[in-house]
Amino acid sequence: MGSPLSPAIANIYMEDFEQNAINTAILKPKCWFRYVDDTFVIWPHGSHTLDDFLQHLNNIHPNIKFTMETENNNELPFLDTLIKKRVDGKFNFTVYRKPTHSNRYLNASSHHHPSQLNAVIKSLTIRSLRLTDDESRENELLN
Repeated sequence: MGSPLSPAIANIYMEDFEQNAINTAILKPKCWFRYVDDTFVIWPHGSHTLDDFLQHLNNIHPNIKFTMETENNNELPFLDTLIKKRVDGKFNFTVYRKPTHSNRYLNASSHHHPSQLNAVIKSLTIRSLRLTDDESRENELLN
């Protein structure tokens, strides 16, 4: 097990890494959001230059390598959120579930304490309320 300071030190290092990477890039992203080791970037310069930016990131330090997922059908999963690009350029947000998701959490007839069964419902509801936009929320809460 690592030191309890490891995540904080890694985060401080990555902040410095990001500033260096963006400041030295020829073309810069429109936005850059990072949570631990997941990064969301809006790249306004076309897909033909995106690979060059990825190569730039991967050439900064030999032990830090980025991988990339690009949008598919105007959708991109980021953390537990599915971000959908609308025609007007804005975004819709809903809960993302991996293709292997089975939609099973606890069997309602199992011998778990009722508070645990209620906690599953409560946590899924809170997750839906926090991650979805107004347009997607009703559908998410019904599913």
